[in-house]
Amino acid sequence: MTPTKLNTEQLVELCKSGNQSAQLEIYNRYYKAMYNASLRIVKDDFEAEDIMQDSFLMAFTKLGTLKESKIFGPWLKRIVINNSIYHYKKKNKTKEVPLDDILYKVEENGDGFESNHNFTDIKVKQILNAMKLLKDNYRIALTLNLIEGYDYEEISGILNISNANCRTTISRAKESLRTKLQMVYDE
Repeated sequence: MTPTKLNTEQLVELCKSGNQSAQLEIYNRYYKAMYNASLRIVKDDFEAEDIMQDSFLMAFTKLGTLKESKIFGPWLKRIVINNSIYHYKKKNKTKEVPLDDILYKVEENGDGFESNHNFTDIKVKQILNAMKLLKDNYRIALTLNLIEGYDYEEISGILNISNANCRTTISRAKESLRTKLQMVYDE
């Protein structure tokens, strides 16, 4: 059976035995999602590409530590997110990073933006611009929570902060975004 007809669990098992065509198939199935996850954090196309490829190499070399093949996708995503945050923090220690135009996937349900105001008239571009104005820790926390779908416990582990601090950060980030959106709405 060709690797393209196998499910992910079967491909992971083949990868564990060193099958390069299975590794290529896994790469082809996951690279876009992993690149986008990295890009939302590091805000640089080339760096996101490097991080994504390094993360795949790391995943393939540590595949023996993966206990269940069915969790390969979330395991790989966690590697990419951790590597992205590490590179982002490392880059920010040496110089200030300008805000680039980043495309964020905004959930249509408006999760976390409930209030007395009707935000249905606000365009996605306005939300993206407002997100770029957030402090970095707010932007990263909201990205992990609302876009990547991590819960508070996972985010606190990724960002190496307490669970209470994580909840506070996300709550403040939502409030800050809500305030910025209200300014746009009032214009």
